[in-house]
Amino acid sequence: MPSPPASRLILFNKPYGVLSQFTPEGRWRGLKDFIDIPGIYVAGRLDADSEGLLLLTNDGRLQARIADPRFKMEKVYWVQVEGLPDEAALEALRRGVQLNDGMTRPACARLMAAPPALWERDPPVRFRQSIPTAWIELGIREGRNRQVRRMTAAVGFPTLRLIRAAIGPYTLEGLAPGALRESPVLQG
Repeated sequence: MPSPPASRLILFNKPYGVLSQFTPEGRWRGLKDFIDIPGIYVAGRLDADSEGLLLLTNDGRLQARIADPRFKMEKVYWVQVEGLPDEAALEALRRGVQLNDGMTRPACARLMAAPPALWERDPPVRFRQSIPTAWIELGIREGRNRQVRRMTAAVGFPTLRLIRAAIGPYTLEGLAPGALRESPVLQG
């Protein structure tokens, strides 16, 4: 009996406008435009209008460990919001906020400078001269539909741009939009 294939883990910097699936739909492109590796599948999701780290693997157990909130693998996001959040808004995110589907778990939240080596988004984020923007680094351990966007809106600061920077020990570091690299499977 042949031995199972070795576990593979692919890190991909998903550009804006690309679905977390191989097949395109409507106006959104699919992963097949960027990735041609047979036998790998997405571990978790990232909305088409969000950017950043997406993990893919050929190992079903690893896929479940990455995607299932029961394993509490932290996901870190860089969130550009409309307005300048104060300490009260950040503290609300840290405690958990009430959404229409219940309270969120407590999050890690802090103001940050614009992310290092930030690429231009196509299309660009809307910009209004009279309304400042700020960046928040937000770490969560659950994954409800459009959760980060709903959390920032709940504290009064709508999300303009959302980039997933890390999933557990895996980060975007050194990955340009649309680029991928294979990674050893780490514990985290």
